[in-house]
Order: sequence, then structure tokens, then C-alpha cells
Amino acid sequence: MMRLLDRYLLRELLVPLSYCIGGFLIFWISFDVFSEINEFQRNKLKATDIAEYYLVRTPELLSVVLPVALLLALLYALTNHARHHELTAIRAAGISLWRLSLPYLAVGFFFSALLFAINELWVPKTQERSEEILTRYISETSATSLDWKKNLFFKNTPENRSWNIAAYNLRTGEMLSPTLIWELPGNVKRVINAERGRYSEGSWTFFNVQEAVTSPAYMYPLRTETNVLSFADFSETPELIRSEIKINTLSIKDAAKGAQLSLAEILDYFRLHPDLPPAQAAMLNTQLHSRIAAPWTCLVVVLIAIPFGAPSGRRNVFVGVAASIFIAFIYFILFKLGLALGTGGYLPGWLAAWLPNVFFAVAGIVLTLRVR
Repeated sequence: MMRLLDRYLLRELLVPLSYCIGGFLIFWISFDVFSEINEFQRNKLKATDIAEYYLVRTPELLSVVLPVALLLALLYALTNHARHHELTAIRAAGISLWRLSLPYLAVGFFFSALLFAINELWVPKTQERSEEILTRYISETSATSLDWKKNLFFKNTPENRSWNIAAYNLRTGEMLSPTLIWELPGNVKRVINAERGRYSEGSWTFFNVQEAVTSPAYMYPLRTETNVLSFADFSETPELIRSEIKINTLSIKDAAKGAQLSLAEILDYFRLHPDLPPAQAAMLNTQLHSRIAAPWTCLVVVLIAIPFGAPSGRRNVFVGVAASIFIAFIYFILFKLGLALGTGGYLPGWLAAWLPNVFFAVAGIVLTLRVR
């Protein structure tokens, strides 16, 4: 009996949900195409390139579209059930509203887990990949210049190693004129100057190296020269360096809008920089908790949709549409407000990121308990 009911409720939800996801994606992509058409033409992209561009960006769009589509589909399905008194009949059979809602909560949990995986594994890479597609027909000289980041400096605090790089290739991991200052126990310092360096098979290799070692044991610095010098035990990788560049160039405005950083990138940055300035620490803490909190929006929308859609009565299904627009608008405002307050240091990062979810989840549970 219960399995049959669960399958029926799921079927009645998944049909409008598939339409909502497809419709929102088509609408979003169409709107974005019209706004970006001039840039596509300027970069001489073909129709197939534009299609590939949006295919690459689909995971990023899903992180925005999925919660809204789930909310709209839920309100539509629940309102439709209520109009035909199906919910009243189910509850009259002794099935509680919470038990009735179990399939919806399972769907919300599944999509939350799916969004977490998408946000962590795919979304941070979409920006780099989509930029490659946008610039694939730019002249070779211009494209090459986009790959190089000049005058890069960063410090690996736990290992007391500073890197000063004249130019770093984001695509290949090659560096020009790198200088490493490595402070070792016993007041020993190694300064390594190289003509170039590259990362291969888990180790850094430097070419045409001049090295100076200063130590209390030496009266003068010990200087050596070698053609090739390799280090296999460095924790710095090209991925970590790219993350360093991405976070260092991240503005407060970009962070407040919700930058696409993975948890691994943020945690690595905290590991390398344990003593961050308060402003940057507040910004990254907010980003960290936001990455964890954002996927749970799918579960939260289930909790808030139940009391709005479950009350009995012959209501028009468009009431669900209007309610979903209103709820999504309020949630969006709270989400952006929380990010801005957390990024600016006015609220703790965890509170700023979880505020919309906690507010709507508590409101949904309280309102559901009051449904008769």
C-alpha cells in the first residue's frame, strides 16, 4: 500500500519536475545567448562552439535552476493533489502529512547530494573550460598571452617556502625565472634561482639553477650551479597554484555574488595561509560555509513547499506558480544579503551562509505542524 502510494506521488512529481528543469534551462540559456551574442560574434564562435559552451556550463546552471524547478514542481503537484482532494483522502486513511511527504523529502535529499557533487567536482572547472572555448579562435599571440600570469608571488607558510615567479603558464604549469626562498630548521635558508621550471610526474624540475645556502655553520653563503634540479617532495602542485591565483584575484564583489570555488581550493588556501588578514578570512569563511550550505537548498524547498501546497481546497494550480516565485524571490534576497554580510565581516561566515536555509527550514516545519 505505502510503496504503491510512494510510487504514485513520485510519478506525479517527476513529470512536472522534468518539464520545469528543461524549461528553466532553455529560458536561462536563451536569455544568456541574447545578452552574450556580441561577444560570441567578436570571438568568431560557430553555432557548434556556442552549443559546446553551454553544455560545459550546464552544471553551473543546474546549481541555480534545480532548487527553483523542484520548488515549482512540488507546489504544482501538491496543489493539484489538493484540488482533487487526494491529500484529504490519503490523510483520512491514517497516513500523516509527514509520512506522505517522505518521497518528496527523499527527492530533496537526493538532489542536495547531487548538487553538492556537481558544485565540488564540476562547477569550479567550468569557468576555465568555458573561457577556453570563448578564446579558441583568438590569434595565437593573444591566446598565448591569456595563458600566462605575470609577477606571481605566494608563500607556503607550513613549509616555510616562498615562490616568486616572473611568469606562470596556467595551461602547462611552466614557470619562467622562478625564485624559491626556503627557510629550513637551524636558521638555514636556501635561495634557488632558475631560468625556468616545470611540473611533471609529481615533481618540480628547475633548469639552469643558481643556488645559495646560508647557515650559521658557514661564514659565507654556499653557492652552487647546476643544469637540472628536481624536488619530488613539494606539496605545491599546478592545481594548488591555480587555486592560489584564483583566490588572490577574487574581489569582495565577486565573493558576495557567490564565486565558484571548491571546498578543496578553500581548505588548501587556509592550510597554506593560517594567518590571513581578517577581511580575507571573513570572505573565505563565508565562501567555505556557502559551498556546504547551498546544495541543501533542495531539501529546504521541500520543507517550505509542503505547508504551501498541502492544505485542501479547490485552488488554481497557478497559485503554486505564484507562491514558488514569491518564495524563490525571498530566498534569493536572504541568500545574497547573507553572503554580503558574511563577506564584509558583519556576520560569522557560518551564520551568513546557513541563515536562509535555517530560516526557511524552520518556517516550513512550523507551518507544516499547523496544517490541518
